[in-house]
Amino acid sequence: MEKAVKEVNQDSGGKPKEEEKDEMAEMSKKEKIAYYIKNFPLKDLRFLYFVFILIFVQTLFAHNWLTLPLYTSRAFEGFVSDNFEFFVNLNPILIFILAPMVTALTSKKDTYTMMIIGTFVMATPTFILALGPNLYTLMSFLILMTIGEAMWQPRFLQWVAEIAPKNMTGIYMGIGQFPWFLTKVITSIYSGWFLMKYCPADTPPSEMNTETMWFIYGIIAIISPVGLLLAKGWMKKGFKVKHQE
Repeated sequence: MEKAVKEVNQDSGGKPKEEEKDEMAEMSKKEKIAYYIKNFPLKDLRFLYFVFILIFVQTLFAHNWLTLPLYTSRAFEGFVSDNFEFFVNLNPILIFILAPMVTALTSKKDTYTMMIIGTFVMATPTFILALGPNLYTLMSFLILMTIGEAMWQPRFLQWVAEIAPKNMTGIYMGIGQFPWFLTKVITSIYSGWFLMKYCPADTPPSEMNTETMWFIYGIIAIISPVGLLLAKGWMKKGFKVKHQE
């Protein structure tokens, strides 16, 4: 045990590592306030773009409990309708299993690239539901969406931590969660109307138009990977330099 600790505290040449100085500890209160104001996340345009562009794909999280329960109970008959609780809760079960596996398999991949691929894999299965309500399209959507979620969700905070200036990681992570709150509020505003129009209660499934509903939701979700891809050059420009500051 002591040997392992000793090795950790040594550099590649076998010499003891120098302890990193806590620059914040040497600052006065006035200097700390000035530092926080200068590096506050809301002044970081790349950070703001990154967290807010994800709102579109995150709407699918909200639809898991706003839309999917009523969709599976109204648009389906028989097994799916009678057991809609199982299908609604399948995503949390799958993500519990898949997230560690996918993270381990992609640990050496670039974080931002995984964000693009993961959000794309999560968003595109929504168009499968636009083919119509049946067990195969539903299961394909749930499985593929969860795989996509497992690809990008663990990388979200990793990227936030990497892009944050020194000593600002906690603040960046905290504010980075705010768009998820907005997502739940925004999605809840329009999801009820979509259900009434395209998947109304007391209506035979053959008379519903759930295909259009999911197609629109797919268009909304796909904005995130497209936005991340288009901004890749800007997001990565000078990234290493900033992170080392």
